[in-house]
Amino acid sequence: MNEVLLSFILGLIQGLTEFLPISSSAHLLFPSLLFGTDDLGLAFDIAVHAGTLFAVMYFFRADIFLMMKSLISKNNTLNDSRKLAYLLIIATIPIVIAGLLGLDFIESNRNSISSIAYMNLVFAGLLLLAYKASSSSKSLVELTILGAIFIGVFQIFALFPGASRSGTAITAALLIGLNLKDSSRFAFLLAIPTILGALVFLIGDLALYPANINRASLIVGFLTSSIFAFLTIKYFLIFVEKIGMYPFVIYRVLLGVFILAII
Repeated sequence: MNEVLLSFILGLIQGLTEFLPISSSAHLLFPSLLFGTDDLGLAFDIAVHAGTLFAVMYFFRADIFLMMKSLISKNNTLNDSRKLAYLLIIATIPIVIAGLLGLDFIESNRNSISSIAYMNLVFAGLLLLAYKASSSSKSLVELTILGAIFIGVFQIFALFPGASRSGTAITAALLIGLNLKDSSRFAFLLAIPTILGALVFLIGDLALYPANINRASLIVGFLTSSIFAFLTIKYFLIFVEKIGMYPFVIYRVLLGVFILAII
């Protein structure tokens, strides 16, 4: 397959799946499983992650501005933004610690196709349980420090390929009673420091293991992932309360079964 076309396909997959509770790692398997294509390397991984990071930061640019302003100002009108900034920092700490301590384990399981399939099935079940059991009575301004810690600890499961970062965060937020839209919003905002941390690791790896870089592939991957990630965030937040979680649960079950069937 032409490398630029493959870059577009992988960027499209990354952009569409990074913020949906359906596991981007599972979908990124398909080009290699179906067409026997090669991995495009660390530089490309950095490009598509940077694309999704740009998309989420641009979408929430007003929220980010208010949070940054609240951290350098004592203005009481910014208390909600200041609280949200602190909660996002707190919720990020567990996955950073787990990522540093479990690097070898993560690397050893990154390419296990059967593990990715089973994680899809397991976390589809947990998402269904959380969605059915949730009171959905709380708004984001009611999120507590303990709630943020719980979401952060639960997000550690995202280190297992196939679990879905946004899926674990949304599941945890639902379990503590946040409504679906605010659960999704917090999960998307939490993606900012999480993806940024992943980029730091990837850039560090690239520095240790330099490789040839196809600039056209990087540009296509970055632009495609950023455009489709932005559209995914926008329309998911518009429709999430109408469509609920059942379509994603069903999809993940079918996806897990399909992967197991073709390996």
